[in-house]
Amino acid sequence: MIKFYGYKRCSTSRSAQKWLKDHDVDFELQDLVEEPPKKEDLVKWMSEHQDRGLKYFFNTHGQDYRKLHLKDKVDRMTIDEAAELMSQNGKLIKRPLVVDGKKLTCGFNEELYQNTWL
Repeated sequence: MIKFYGYKRCSTSRSAQKWLKDHDVDFELQDLVEEPPKKEDLVKWMSEHQDRGLKYFFNTHGQDYRKLHLKDKVDRMTIDEAAELMSQNGKLIKRPLVVDGKKLTCGFNEELYQNTWL
């Protein structure tokens, strides 16, 4: 089952949910701000997809990212440090984060979703 970590006030999350529904893709929704993914899950995903780099997982346009000056820190961060931060503050995670055990996407792009989730 696909797990969809989104945020109800995020238009990108709403667009991605609509796309999945329109294409009859079943998913379980979890609000990543109210209930961020667990640190151990984030470590696992970042480790399995480390070819994308840590920045791929961060909401680099978010206020919390800017307030914490993470732009200057992400390149020196370990996976464990990044996962710790994100597990405590879901607004730091690029949304939506969609996983199914093998595949993972952050953000929403129709072509990417077409190639990954259909």
